Amino acid sequence: MAFASPKADGGEAAPMSDMNVTPLVDVMLVLLIVFMVAAPLMATGVPVDLPKAQTKPLNEQKPPIAVSIDSSGKFFVDQSEVASEELVYVLGQNAESKDRRIHVRGDKSIAYGKVIEVMGLINSAGYTKVALVSEAPGPASPATVAPTATVTP
Repeated sequence: MAFASPKADGGEAAPMSDMNVTPLVDVMLVLLIVFMVAAPLMATGVPVDLPKAQTKPLNEQKPPIAVSIDSSGKFFVDQSEVASEELVYVLGQNAESKDRRIHVRGDKSIAYGKVIEVMGLINSAGYTKVALVSEAPGPASPATVAPTATVTP
């Protein structure tokens, strides 16, 4: 807040443009101390002695199914060529569970609509874990470095 205080000679002084930040710093320091004390209490849990069990691990991750589209627009499931009408049928036979991840790999020269069409077919087959695979950009030319694939969910 800016005030105008009267001068000794009867005129008015210019308003103050400085804000008093001392109360703000005091409040921030108190909040910092409160969070420093409360944070370790939130991280600790109740100590429990868990029993031992002879079981298999729960996450038996199977490798993802690769659906590829080459530059001519042909579809491939893993390494075998599949017609677009048979893609849903082949995906249904290929996996026991609809929880398997599907990696869609599309050639960069094909239209974006073709990739969306394949993703729609995969979704209509009941798969919900679909990821697009791309090549990671590298500092060297592609002829000198082997391409590495990155998955974008």
